Amino acid sequence: MSTQTNLRRWERRSEWPLAAAALIFLGVYSVKVLAQPHGGEAHVLRAVMWIIWSLFILDYVARLRLACNRPRWFFRHLFDLAIVVLPMARPLRLLRLIVLIQVLNRAAGDALRGRIVSYTASGVLLLIYTASLAAFDEERYQPGATINSFGKALWWSITTVTTVGYGDVYPVTNAGRVIAVLLMIGGIGLVSVVTATLASFIIERVAEKETANQAATAAHIEELRSQIRELAEEVRARG
Repeated sequence: MSTQTNLRRWERRSEWPLAAAALIFLGVYSVKVLAQPHGGEAHVLRAVMWIIWSLFILDYVARLRLACNRPRWFFRHLFDLAIVVLPMARPLRLLRLIVLIQVLNRAAGDALRGRIVSYTASGVLLLIYTASLAAFDEERYQPGATINSFGKALWWSITTVTTVGYGDVYPVTNAGRVIAVLLMIGGIGLVSVVTATLASFIIERVAEKETANQAATAAHIEELRSQIRELAEEVRARG
């Protein structure tokens, strides 16, 4: 069995377990940010988050080892490496949430075009929620912060992802601004995917109608040719 086949098999078998682990990670992170547990509970949640994160690291290492051309795979997956390694630094811990979206996107990667919009919409909702958590976690205790409640964080995420940006709520930290950039990109991506899917649908319908019209025209022409041949035979018979 080839190395590439082993890689595809690993990705196929690991995608949904990793998606489940990512959802658990999101749940634990939500409790950590919103409930702010202390003492033993906080230690347990932190341990669960690092155990799950170790699974993401294991997945990255396994895929690298199974790749048939490791240097090429490595350079083509630098973003994967970044979201696994960079969150070890506290200022970049919000990147841990990006892996959730990436893993779920991998798990739903074989969706048919008719389901792309629903997957994209779900991804944007997930992006809004995770970005709200991360922004609230980073901003709430900062001097002059306007994102000082989860409700305001949600409002800010929605206005940012839709590129409306009223300006009444805004981040004051560098981490919050990074989240804002990701949200803007996500909003533009949503519009692009929906527009491309709609355009593809219209083009396909027009092509189907054009094919049907061509088939009908060809059948009509063939019918006329048959009538002409019959008339010609009739004229020859009378002559």
